[in-house]
Amino acid sequence: MGNGAKAQQKRERNAKDAKGGASSQLKTNAAAKNIICKVCRQDFQCTVKRPQLEVHATDKHDKTYEDCFAA
Repeated sequence: MGNGAKAQQKRERNAKDAKGGASSQLKTNAAAKNIICKVCRQDFQCTVKRPQLEVHATDKHDKTYEDCFAA
């Protein structure tokens, strides 16, 4: 048995033992979006800072942060 065949067998074994395979970053990003603008229903990631949300409120809607995002 040559080295190429051994390497192929090792790849097959590792692929069989690997769990889950490739994961989608898009699903993870979608789960992290939990801030929603009340006016346009645009969603933002939970890590976004208040100044960015204030910019959205004033530029898109000519409203205050409280009008768009306050609970």
